[in-house]
Amino acid sequence: MNNATVRYGFIGCGMMGQEHLRNLALIDGTQVVALFEPDAAMKAQSASLAPQAQWCDTLDSLLARNDIDAWVITSPNHYHAAQLAHIARVNPQPILVEKPACTDLAGVAVLRALAASYPAPIWTAMEYRYMPPIAKMIQEAHRQHYTGKVVMLSIREHRYPFLTKVGDWNRFTRNTGGTLVEKCCHFFDLMRHMMQADPVRVFGSGGQNYNHLAESYAGEAPDILDNAFVVLDFPEGRRAMLDLCMFAEGARYQEEICAVGPSGKLECKIPGPGRFWPAELGDAPVAQMIVSQRHITGPEGWTNSPRIQAQAPQSIDIPVDPALLAAGDHNGSTFYQHQKFFDMVRAFKTGQQIKPEVTLTDGIQAVLIGLAAQHAIQTGQSVSLVEGDYAL
Repeated sequence: MNNATVRYGFIGCGMMGQEHLRNLALIDGTQVVALFEPDAAMKAQSASLAPQAQWCDTLDSLLARNDIDAWVITSPNHYHAAQLAHIARVNPQPILVEKPACTDLAGVAVLRALAASYPAPIWTAMEYRYMPPIAKMIQEAHRQHYTGKVVMLSIREHRYPFLTKVGDWNRFTRNTGGTLVEKCCHFFDLMRHMMQADPVRVFGSGGQNYNHLAESYAGEAPDILDNAFVVLDFPEGRRAMLDLCMFAEGARYQEEICAVGPSGKLECKIPGPGRFWPAELGDAPVAQMIVSQRHITGPEGWTNSPRIQAQAPQSIDIPVDPALLAAGDHNGSTFYQHQKFFDMVRAFKTGQQIKPEVTLTDGIQAVLIGLAAQHAIQTGQSVSLVEGDYAL
């Protein structure tokens, strides 16, 4: 096998694993060689997505193979840290690990040690960075042409409830890390990335007001939040806010992101998965980015900002290839993420040392913010992110 081909081993082939398999099939030079999935139903659903791959009965038999260039971990959240540590001991190849990288403070300690010693790249799968409209917004926020340095960032996600997963593992905080870890580590990663800084404290308010209240699993009721407000303070008096509601699937856009600086504002609107859009409503919405530059209309001197010539807001449609929309629920991002991971692994095979765009440390920081936000909601107090258990 030449260096142009990257051979993958998969750990977990549930809903997210299947999305990864569909997107890898769209990239020339990828080959899924072997898979491990203990659930019979998920294994049956995945079989057609990697027809040439061999199925392994145990994780150890998968890791014993010597024909793997990269591992993809798409197992349930609470297995990630232990599986990463096991790979490090047995067969350390480049890894793409789904978010969250871990679910508790013990896992954070394990992964911090791993990040310092692992001999190959570990990439945390933060798909939201690679959604085309968000990628464009990140680029413009970093360029600062329209906004100046971003001072306020808000992310609103109004969406459908958690889907059903194998064994209902995602109904319990002990398995997921909590909604603000399981679902929202993506957004805390975006906040760090767009603000190009680490937050210093977190405030939160949230609850379980509607979803899963009538459900019971072996006599146990789900304990996951279905709505929350979370505020992060950043250095220099900058701040970011998350507005999450998981019983709002009727919304036209699933995510709405707004970044404001002294010169203007960037907005991004992203629809949810196309398969959930009601056909009777016509075509699904197209993602948009809106640029609004500041227009000072008052008398000279009424603010500290200079006069800025009036300019109408610009609305830019950012369509995504229909083939990529059909391959997953994340607006094409899984494909673009895998393209970059593929290029990194192929370079690694030739002896080049290329840092992942989203490192394991990035994944750890996002988990810590989520855990701190959960703690802030439980205690009703702000939580430091520069000292104590949740220090970044």
